[in-house]
Amino acid sequence: MFQSQKLSAALCGLFFTFAAHAGKLAIVIDDFGYRPVEENKVLQMPAAISVAVLPNAPHARDMATKAHQGGHEVLIHLPMAPLSKQPLEKDTLTPEMSSEEIARIVRDASNKVPYAVGLNNHMGSKMTSSLPGMQKVMQVLNHYNYYFLDSMTIGNSQSVPAAQGTQVKVLKRRVFLDDSQNEAAIRTQFTRAVKLAQRDGYAIAIGHPHPTTVRVLQQMLPTLPGDITLVRPSQLLNEPLRQGATPPASTPVKPRIPAFRAPGVCKPGQPLPAVPQSRAVEVVTESITGSPLVQSLKQLF
Repeated sequence: MFQSQKLSAALCGLFFTFAAHAGKLAIVIDDFGYRPVEENKVLQMPAAISVAVLPNAPHARDMATKAHQGGHEVLIHLPMAPLSKQPLEKDTLTPEMSSEEIARIVRDASNKVPYAVGLNNHMGSKMTSSLPGMQKVMQVLNHYNYYFLDSMTIGNSQSVPAAQGTQVKVLKRRVFLDDSQNEAAIRTQFTRAVKLAQRDGYAIAIGHPHPTTVRVLQQMLPTLPGDITLVRPSQLLNEPLRQGATPPASTPVKPRIPAFRAPGVCKPGQPLPAVPQSRAVEVVTESITGSPLVQSLKQLF
């Protein structure tokens, strides 16, 4: 009896070990504060979906408050200078800004986006690729309890080295869901994020409150595989990627094993009898208890 209890405990331990390796997927919807109709649809999604709010958007405070009340994690979507020339949000950070000016902008953003626990960059290829500029940002964020989610709008982002010497923790986006507004392309990107999470332990995907993105999420979130758990970015702050699992953000995910192709269809000569549910359970139990792993455990105990 005692040996059976120890064996059961060992099996439970194995189960929880496998469960711990299930993939974790964080989804952040950027650009909140301009489109309340679509954004309200996002807030009807699971609470683990997080939102990043533009501080100077007309509905910034309302949407941040509503998201928090619905259990969603809130980030400040802080505008940062891009390399390309395009219209900029008010108070866009640039590498040339003084630490005092950056501190003022972050302070104002914090007041406009209540309940924020993190901050990510809106655009920012020029700013995030500047080590001196990002060092000033991280030194300012060191006075807050924010993590920094790097949107990775450029491959040589300096957010990680810039955070050295501070208490700021840095996460990185792995997948953009909707660079294309084509619904099939968004589905492909969603699937890619899931596969990365399964392979690497976790992945962070960023999307926007476009009607097509919202529609794809509404359809695909309920179909997430059983080994994928939706999480907030803050739940990944101490989560290591599995060893050797850091391909460039633009690298497609390749399956680790080739897809199986059956040589043909096996057809029985006569209908097979139904298997009672009790017998099915017995077969599974016998398979587990007869496995080499369990036999080894029996020898240990």
